[in-house]
Order: sequence, then structure tokens, then C-alpha cells
Amino acid sequence: MKQSEKKTVGIIGGMGPLATCDLMEKIIRLTKARTDQENLHLVVDCNTDIPDRTAAILEHGASPVPQLVRSGIKLQGMGADVLVMSCNTAHYFYDSIVPYFDIPLLHMIRETAKHLKAQEIQKAGLLATSGTLNCGVYREAMKREDIELLTPDGEDQEAVMGMIYQGVKAGRTDLDTRRFERAMEKLLERGAEVLILGCTELPVAVSRYGWDYPVADPTQILAESVVHYCVEIAEIL
Repeated sequence: MKQSEKKTVGIIGGMGPLATCDLMEKIIRLTKARTDQENLHLVVDCNTDIPDRTAAILEHGASPVPQLVRSGIKLQGMGADVLVMSCNTAHYFYDSIVPYFDIPLLHMIRETAKHLKAQEIQKAGLLATSGTLNCGVYREAMKREDIELLTPDGEDQEAVMGMIYQGVKAGRTDLDTRRFERAMEKLLERGAEVLILGCTELPVAVSRYGWDYPVADPTQILAESVVHYCVEIAEIL
């Protein structure tokens, strides 16, 4: 990719910091660069002041919208050509923030649904925060692609939340993972062909513990989408 064609990706990050790093690494690994200079230009706002998205949805906590908008505008001012968010739950607020930007904001969840449709997946299990489950963003996206969505029951969802909040977000590597593993297995037993890692903390956990379940990683899918977008736009120009 020529310097004049290089696109700049703005990452609205900090949700959480490790998930932001995971997205950055995946974008870098997917870019076909032979030199440092051929990599995409990444600008990142690891904004840890963004309020918790699940608390905002389920507990009427502080809205993340002002901080999400602030980060996006800052990245746009730094020259970003396209924006992405390193958080699934934050996409509940997509329609509230996108009018503030003059550049595209790629939608992680819609990109994931299109990817699964292309893979001819008919039934998927969703592992995500309770906020993501309750706000329906995945269910809406999957319904659009005629994919049946399975979700954990109450106790299993507690195990998922524990892995996200008491595990990855808390920086712990000694968490007892048996309940979480059982939650994954039960979704597969119910007929899920793939497990969607619908919280950007979960790919970090899968990498950490080396589980071998059939998974779809929205972070990876988003990274593929943004690299494709940047290369496609560069070729047009």
C-alpha cells in the first residue's frame, strides 16, 4: 500500500483496555504489510472514562454516549478515515452516536451476522454481557440474516459475567473456569453450531485458557472488515 493511499483507522477503545489491544493486534496481523510503513495507520483513544455499558442498559447508570462521541470526534480530528469500537455492548448506542461523525463507524455486530450467514450458520450460541443479551442488538442482527440465536440460562449467564468481570477485566488468571466451560458446552448441546464471543473480553479469555470450542470472534471479524474496507477504498482512490 502506497503512503498516499494509506487509510487511518480510529479505534474507540478502553472498553476494556485488553480488548482494545486485542483488536489492534488483529488488525496489524491481518494487514499484508512487508514493512512498517505498509501497515495501516491506527489512532487509538483508550478512553477508560467511558461508563460501563451494561450498567447503563440494565441499571440506568451513566450513559456512555457523551464519552463515546467525545472519543470519536477526537479520532476524527486526528485524521481517522473510519471508526471502530472495541466493545460489543457499546453498539447498543450506535444509532445515538453515529450522527455526530462525518466518517463511517463500522458495526461489529452486523458484520458478525453477515459473516455467519456467509458461513451458512443456521443456529448460533451467544456468550456476552447481560447488557448485550437484554438490549437485543445481536438478536436483531441475527434475525436479519435468518440465524437462530441461543443464549445461556440464568446460572450459566452468571458464569459468563464472572469470566468477563471477575476474570479478564479484573486481570485475574486464576479463575475457576469450570462453570463457564459448562455454559459453553450446554449451548452446543442445544444445537449451536458456533459460539459467538459477544464480549470483546472473551477472545482474550479463549486465548488465555486455550479452549477448543467452535467459536466466532467478532473482534477478528471486525478487524477483517476494517482492513478490507481500507484496502478497498485505497484501490478506488
